[in-house]
Amino acid sequence: MDYLVTNGLSVGYNGRALIQEIDLDIKKGEIVTLIGPNGSGKSTILKSITRQLQLIAGTVVIDGNSLTSLPYRELATKMAVVLTERIKPELMTCRDIVSTGRYPYTGRLGILSEEDEQKVSEAMETVHTLELEHRDFGAISDGQRQRVLLARAICQEPEIIVLDEPTSFLDIRHKLELLEILRSMAKARDITVVMSLHEIDLAQKISDRVLCVKGTRIARFGPPYEVFDEDTVRELYEIDRGSYDPLFGSVELPRPAGEPETFVLSSCGSGVNVYRALQKAGIPFIAGVLWKNDADYFVARHLASRIIAEEPFRPLSPRARAEALAAVGSCAAVIDAGLDPGALDAGLLEIVKEAERLGRLRHADQLPGIVK
Repeated sequence: MDYLVTNGLSVGYNGRALIQEIDLDIKKGEIVTLIGPNGSGKSTILKSITRQLQLIAGTVVIDGNSLTSLPYRELATKMAVVLTERIKPELMTCRDIVSTGRYPYTGRLGILSEEDEQKVSEAMETVHTLELEHRDFGAISDGQRQRVLLARAICQEPEIIVLDEPTSFLDIRHKLELLEILRSMAKARDITVVMSLHEIDLAQKISDRVLCVKGTRIARFGPPYEVFDEDTVRELYEIDRGSYDPLFGSVELPRPAGEPETFVLSSCGSGVNVYRALQKAGIPFIAGVLWKNDADYFVARHLASRIIAEEPFRPLSPRARAEALAAVGSCAAVIDAGLDPGALDAGLLEIVKEAERLGRLRHADQLPGIVK
């Protein structure tokens, strides 16, 4: 069932539309992540669907109700918002901040009941901030503030949570913890999550669907397996140096320029650290012989000057054998990145022995200056 729907939505400032024709259909319990370069309008979209900004055109419907027709108090029971603006309350503890999430449910005096206090404690415990409850909110770290604000959103018991860059000030441990909390809430409590993220690798792993924001229109909207291909990410972020690997969700720096004089022999992931070490040192290299289902192959295609490759599950062909022997003859150094001699077929063993005969074979663990 669609919970949040936008039709012909245009958003912007001072009556001027920056992004137009935004048509979304977000389901209950779904995690939708906005990605795109800085300044692309992700925050503008989030502020518009949370009524922080006036809509330029179109409609936003939440659970069958028009956003603009919902009284603020009712909207607060349906939607919780965690934006990037840093609030600066005076003399408020972290518990005081979280407690404000219960105000839509209290009377005019804002007095919390025993049940409300229990929900505050539970929310703080969920995001591991209960030990901060008596601390001054203004005296804790940015990462701790972010978790306290998430606790306030949870305490609000919303049906939808909207977050703008919630992982920006968190270390990797707390990034993962926060995203796991959001994932658990979405699936266990059927809470819809709409957020923006800079970390596209995390967006790829947590999202049910991804919204690519660039220019005056939405570039793509769909599940991660459709959105996260190399060309889409390159075009979205205008990457002209380096690349994005959708299989591993990793960003690679550009391959070294120049004619390769180093040949790396590897398999089953043994070459990845060697490739990156050579890339850091600015040493162009040939990688081989790699089968196209090998982890080494997927990294080498971003970092190696050339790859000598075979189709999966096929024996070493005369063509690949000849290319590899030619590379051994033309390169000044041949690095064994960790081949298992007992597992090599006759063709690969011949390539290793030829490098050894020419005095060019080096083992990765013997090259501490290059390989860490």
